[in-house]
Amino acid sequence: MGIDQVIKRDGRRVPFDRKRIENAIYAAARAVGNGESRQWAETLSWAVTGILEERFGREERPPHVEEIQDIVEEVLIKSGHPQIAKAYILYRQKRAEARAAEQMLLDTTKLVDDYLDQTDWRVSENSNMNYSLQGLNFYLASSIAARYWLHKIYPPEVQKAHIEGDLHIHDLGMLSSYCAGWDLQDLLIRGFGGVPAKIESRPPRHLRTALGQLVNFFYTLQGEVAGAVAVSNFDTLLAPFIRYDRLDEAGVRQAVQEFVYNINVPTRVGFQTPFTNLTMDLTPPSTLRDQPVIIGGKPQEATYGEFQPEMDLLNRAFAEIMLAGDARGRAPYHRGCRTDGHRGVACIEIFGGGRPDLSAGSVDSEAADNHRHGVRLFH
Repeated sequence: MGIDQVIKRDGRRVPFDRKRIENAIYAAARAVGNGESRQWAETLSWAVTGILEERFGREERPPHVEEIQDIVEEVLIKSGHPQIAKAYILYRQKRAEARAAEQMLLDTTKLVDDYLDQTDWRVSENSNMNYSLQGLNFYLASSIAARYWLHKIYPPEVQKAHIEGDLHIHDLGMLSSYCAGWDLQDLLIRGFGGVPAKIESRPPRHLRTALGQLVNFFYTLQGEVAGAVAVSNFDTLLAPFIRYDRLDEAGVRQAVQEFVYNINVPTRVGFQTPFTNLTMDLTPPSTLRDQPVIIGGKPQEATYGEFQPEMDLLNRAFAEIMLAGDARGRAPYHRGCRTDGHRGVACIEIFGGGRPDLSAGSVDSEAADNHRHGVRLFH
């Protein structure tokens, strides 16, 4: 029984045309300069047709176009033409990429409709992104980036697993690393700058200035990663500014409140709030305890180990601000961890748009030490 129809990639059934197989084989031979004749290509196309009839002649469904192309590769290799088979495989890949590009253009209208109607789960993939015009723009751009990740960077088996739902690769919408940690002490020493043709600031001499520069630092660097931007030793490095500024509890609370509010303004692409991670040491760590404090970019006589009262004041103010929430009582979503060992550490992730999670997790001192050296406890 002969082959009368072929199933195309879109599911349509069309008449089977052996000549198309012949043309594809001949084009692959010419691509490698093999010098094979048209008659040779015709002979192989009949061989392919014979295998199709043998495998699918008794089937209820006709062969799929991909199955036909697999058989073409098989025939080329078995007939002693591996170079032509390779050219044919590359041709298939290029055609697949061209079809994907064409499909992406066709999908543009559907992407906009999916966002406006909120029918795609990716509209709400990140809780710190609101439904908005900027959200739409980011959704469209991230759809292109996601396709690049899946079709150009990840191997086919990973692409297949993601598309079929065996696993989920988060934040495919940005061609970047996931999260990054930065050195707060370096910011205090050098000040805010380093980006050509952009504004620069000298090293901070006051607490509110240091917090303001950290906000600008987060605003600037958040666009370089898909996930969180992080700093460690937040309380250890900033506590000395409290004493040098002679701030009372109300002054510290006001400075911290400004920082928390400013860091939750939706300045990130797609109308997102920044995704930030702060690590509080709670007590001066051994790596900083005997180091001179940095004020105005210069080392002072005092060391970080002398500022435990100011660290307590800063941490208490931070906790109170987070618990109080904004003008409507809504707290930035945050989650913290606390170790009770000899090397206590609290790590807090902040991003607006959700509800507060005040439950405390528990990790051992080794995990805390790893986090202090850049190993994240979340994600």
